[in-house]
Amino acid sequence: MASQDSNSKEKPATGKTTSPVKNFIAGGFGGTCLVFAGHPLDTIKVRLQTQPHSQDGKPTLYRGTFDCAKKIVQKESFRGLYKGMATPIVGVAPMYALCFFSFTMGKKLQQNSEDQVFSMRELFLAGGLAGLSTTVVLAPGERVKCLLQVQNANLSSNAPKYKGPADCFKQLYKQGGIRNIYVGTVATACRDVPSSGVYFMTYEYFQRLLLPEGASRDELSPWRTLFAGGMAGILNWIVAIPSDVLKSRQQTAPQGRYSGFLDVLKQTLASDGVHGLYKGAAPIMIRAFPANAACFLGYECMMKLLNYISP
Repeated sequence: MASQDSNSKEKPATGKTTSPVKNFIAGGFGGTCLVFAGHPLDTIKVRLQTQPHSQDGKPTLYRGTFDCAKKIVQKESFRGLYKGMATPIVGVAPMYALCFFSFTMGKKLQQNSEDQVFSMRELFLAGGLAGLSTTVVLAPGERVKCLLQVQNANLSSNAPKYKGPADCFKQLYKQGGIRNIYVGTVATACRDVPSSGVYFMTYEYFQRLLLPEGASRDELSPWRTLFAGGMAGILNWIVAIPSDVLKSRQQTAPQGRYSGFLDVLKQTLASDGVHGLYKGAAPIMIRAFPANAACFLGYECMMKLLNYISP
């Protein structure tokens, strides 16, 4: 779709780029909504991705998504599904704020006129910039979150290694300095750059598709926003799952197990085949729609509030 398309139905969907500051605030609120809605399934995803296997290749702990959820609740109570949530909650507001801010700036860098309608390619590039900008902030938090999510996964263990996010950071730094905290950064970037491009591009596409003829974007119903956000989440994770598996494995492995991102890929393919790159796909896809629907609905609601307070 050309960036100068004159279709009146689509112009309000992307038209003028909104204030980066408002996007920063609204993005942070949307990210917080995403964490609350999706963290339990994220915990299940990480457990499935990182569980050990027997010599014949069969999983030793969980048979699938629902078996994993059942065993976590039985052993660790319902609170076990929310392990490691403190880290994303603390980091998600600035991280998503930066993500939406960078997406807005990515559009501004490509903007030639105030009423420009951005093409799908331009939206993808702006989204890719958003993914790249958040990697430095996101990688350490992902490392800590994953380690907290998998501790006590061994059903015979009762003594957690980490008391919480701060203790986990402290121990990681003591073991290997700042480099140890940033293990999995390349994998995080390989996941987030293309998937963020697809994420924002898909959301904008469905916003345009669902916008009633002659209506402005502010008139889009919450249900249509939820659908657009949910579809963006699904497409985002279809692209992101393989790199996310490699990231989770690298970030939770004992020190020295992998020499880098390519080594994780090599060992995963050797032990599990291509199928290994899609471990945890079921909880990811179950989580993708509601979590990201909540994210974009929270973003749009906060943006409307900010525009009302400061037109």
